[in-house]
Amino acid sequence: MAYLTEPGYTHGTPEKTAILLVNLGTPDAPTAQAVRPYLKEFLSDPRVVEIPKAVWWLILNGIILNVRPKKSAAKYATVWMDEGSPLRVYTAKQAAMLEGYLGDRTKAPFVVDYAMSYGKPSIASVMQKLKAQNCTRILVVPMYPQYASSSTGTVFDRVFAQVQQMRNTPAIRTIKHFHDDTNYIKALANSINEYWMKHGRPEKLLMSFHGVPEYTLKKGDPYHCECHKTGRLLAQELGLDKTQYMVSFQSRFGKAEWIKPYTTATLLELGKQKTKRVDVVCPGFVADCLETLEEIAQEGKEDFQHAGGGEYHYIPCLNERGDWIHALTDMVLENLQGWLKEPSAAELEQSRLRALAIGAKQ
Repeated sequence: MAYLTEPGYTHGTPEKTAILLVNLGTPDAPTAQAVRPYLKEFLSDPRVVEIPKAVWWLILNGIILNVRPKKSAAKYATVWMDEGSPLRVYTAKQAAMLEGYLGDRTKAPFVVDYAMSYGKPSIASVMQKLKAQNCTRILVVPMYPQYASSSTGTVFDRVFAQVQQMRNTPAIRTIKHFHDDTNYIKALANSINEYWMKHGRPEKLLMSFHGVPEYTLKKGDPYHCECHKTGRLLAQELGLDKTQYMVSFQSRFGKAEWIKPYTTATLLELGKQKTKRVDVVCPGFVADCLETLEEIAQEGKEDFQHAGGGEYHYIPCLNERGDWIHALTDMVLENLQGWLKEPSAAELEQSRLRALAIGAKQ
């Protein structure tokens, strides 16, 4: 096997610890030309679509990639920000804030960066960049509170596929999930309570999580259970009883059965019941994106009110909230135990001199 070329190294250079935040991904622009390669990469992942490869290749390339890019681009255009895709914008800001918060709590040399499973910046390119910065330890943090094979699992696949191509591999740690993390739950509750202080309270709070095919649950994926646990803990933190909130699942794709209840069907039913006000929050997303800003904030409102419902409010994701970044900082530090050590100048010089003594060129 031909390994990737190792970056240059100078003896005595301090080793760094990297924290790599990873989210799903986004096209580079809200155009069909940009959406098509992104969708192709995403929908070609066997963890995302578990259909026999030959059959799926015909469906994907013969139908989906000829129809869906234009429709998806139009949706992206409705939520695109001046700085770019919302998911990329918020993920970059979260990484920058995390770097600042960590810097207040440790003097050990570290780097914080972010990557996307699909699209840019890719996991492969960022991991190469981290190696070039002499990061010998990498903590991988998928930005999915609840574990699913099709989300967190894909991150791990791509990280370790990149590691397999390295001659001098970094040490790797991962955070699998944080669906029941106390401070994450409190940050969600704070966000909702602050929204209610400004806008009043709803008749019903709907917690909408991204959906997955039902067969994944039957095959052992813990996602469904972790979503419900997040919902239960969040309701407890908010002081809600079972009549005041619901859990549902959005973004169904294809004709297969997905885990239920579906968000769209739930909103239609609440609308038919003449519910006076529904608020929707998406606790499975830590950054706003197409699925929250277009599917939930726009399409969800139309479905609910067209069916006869009253007020409709979408409560934004955690995005740049300070309490959320503090929670993330705590999680990262807990998983970095033993890795954060500030080397002294004397230790670095001794390392350099020892290397020179045994024949190192620099």
